[in-house]
Amino acid sequence: MMRGYIKALLILLVFPLLSSCVALPTYEKVSTIPRLPKGEEPAGYRSTITHEVGPGETTWRISKMYDVDIEDIARANNLRDASKLEMGQRIIVPNAAPMSAFIPLYPSRKWKYIIVHHSATEIGNALTLYRGHKRRGFINGLGYHFLIDNGTAGKSDGQIEISPRWIKQQKGAHCKVANMNSEGIGICLVGNLSKRRPTEKQMESLIALINTLKRRYRIPVRNILGHGQVKGARTECPGKLFPWKIFYDGLKRNNKELKSVKGEVG
Repeated sequence: MMRGYIKALLILLVFPLLSSCVALPTYEKVSTIPRLPKGEEPAGYRSTITHEVGPGETTWRISKMYDVDIEDIARANNLRDASKLEMGQRIIVPNAAPMSAFIPLYPSRKWKYIIVHHSATEIGNALTLYRGHKRRGFINGLGYHFLIDNGTAGKSDGQIEISPRWIKQQKGAHCKVANMNSEGIGICLVGNLSKRRPTEKQMESLIALINTLKRRYRIPVRNILGHGQVKGARTECPGKLFPWKIFYDGLKRNNKELKSVKGEVG
């Protein structure tokens, strides 16, 4: 009798802990620059750089981005505790490879749409937008799940930044109508795309990122929209000059390439 009571008590105590655990993600590299195997890298492929820590970035994430050991980053910056970084902190990344984005892909059924935005600012990065959204009263800071840089504010052209909202699988703060904050993955291109077109590298990164997300979450192309295309939204976002034909052609081309590879494998 006592054993049965203890067993039931343990179940009651442990089950809430297990049920509250967030499932661990898998990671997929998204980059328009191929990463070469060590030993095959040409001269100048790697260099020592200075990296400004963005929202949600950790030493581990930065080490994956640049293919550098955490220990080397900690040593170059005299970090006693490599797990403690602050947003805006500038750190040295020694012998860094060209940056690649490693996107965490979480088990989830809630993401049904992908919504494309522009920042409507000429310059910016995830940190500057995070601070701006904080000032506007966004409790969780940056309202988007991903940001694609345009080569300003110290970031590379086409660089993909991952928002803390995506890392924590929180709803966005990017599109109020049609429940898109809860069901839509928000991706923002830095730039005022009503005045100038996005860069070629931004578009390459956008298409690569969206194809990764739509495959993982089985999001149909019809559910990939600009902010202004969402029913009830009154905005020209992602801008008058967003190149829709290039965008959808890129999505279709990737689908054909994927089917071709599957056919060869099968």
